[in-house]
Amino acid sequence: MDMRTICDDVFWLGAIDWERQLFDALVPLPEGTSYNAYLVRGNTKTALLDTVEPDMVDVLLNQLRDVERIDYVVVHHAEQDHSGSLPVILEKYPDAKVVTSAKCLPLLRDLYPVDPARCVLVKDGDTLDLGGRTLEFIFTPWVHWPETMVSYLREDGVLFTCDFFGSHLATSDLFAHDRPRVYDAARRYYAQIMMPFRSHITKHLERLAPLKARVICPSHGPVFDDAAFIMDAYRDWVIGEPKKQVVIPYVSMHHSTKQMVDMLVAELAQRNIPVQPFEMTVTDIGRLAAALVDASTVVMATPTVLNGAHPNVAYAAFLVNLLKPKTKYLSVIGSLGWGGKVVEQLAAMLPNLNVEMLSPVLVKGVPGPEARTALAALAQTIADKHQPV
Repeated sequence: MDMRTICDDVFWLGAIDWERQLFDALVPLPEGTSYNAYLVRGNTKTALLDTVEPDMVDVLLNQLRDVERIDYVVVHHAEQDHSGSLPVILEKYPDAKVVTSAKCLPLLRDLYPVDPARCVLVKDGDTLDLGGRTLEFIFTPWVHWPETMVSYLREDGVLFTCDFFGSHLATSDLFAHDRPRVYDAARRYYAQIMMPFRSHITKHLERLAPLKARVICPSHGPVFDDAAFIMDAYRDWVIGEPKKQVVIPYVSMHHSTKQMVDMLVAELAQRNIPVQPFEMTVTDIGRLAAALVDASTVVMATPTVLNGAHPNVAYAAFLVNLLKPKTKYLSVIGSLGWGGKVVEQLAAMLPNLNVEMLSPVLVKGVPGPEARTALAALAQTIADKHQPV
């Protein structure tokens, strides 16, 4: 795919990775991804903003086949899916300078033989004059590495955000016009990558708001030609109150815990509380992460294995703790054979969550009428907690 025009003399370049199914050996990519770079031409200078995954450098080189000169290569973030083709680009354009921050340069040099003499180090708020076009650099640390920054093309109202506001979505659409699909992909991306940094993102959203950007160009997924669409979504995900929703990660070895999950789901449904169970031996962790964005309550459901939680439920607890959702309430349900410390173990695995523990429901063996009564009480407690104060 050739370069595509975003606005006058501002172009999308990059590679669409239709086939990729896993990112960082961790994040599932059910809809692939893209690695976006951008070219900005001023009257006197040309800048390439970021590069692509090194395995796809030939795609970028083909797009640049008629570009005779690049004066600057802006590196917003050192991670290899954005900087991995930098050595090849610098070889093709021997006069190009690398524009990055003092924090980013050491990370780049840990990965590639970047000559500091070819680098222009910018500070927060610095600008780069391309001749009739001005790039302003704004530091946005911890979205999602400590050195990340964004750049703003003042004259055109275009904000280049690297990973910030991205979505893992392989699509031939240049712009995010399929809003339901893009919203879901961006929410999933936020949940898996950005959610642990909500406090930082809150500050960055406040800082970027006065720019009134017209277009947002992320490094993954389509371009937002209506910047408010993704900015408003982030404000809801980051700052908004969690929704009246329950997420239940569970495993069941001999069906007893599954019966308890089914009972609790039914009791919650009767009280009009949305609930999503996730069977952890088969669950796409990206779907679980996306559900956690808005969930007020998490209920861990597990059988007892060697005195503790099933390892797959312990993994779910590890992920929840890592992602730091806005969850307010936590409980544990499950079946045991003779004893155990499931509740204490899972609670200890969630130090990053500021939650209220609700009474657990643990039964020996197969759940009977008493278990249903206890689960109905838990459902009612959750319903009461979800009511506005």
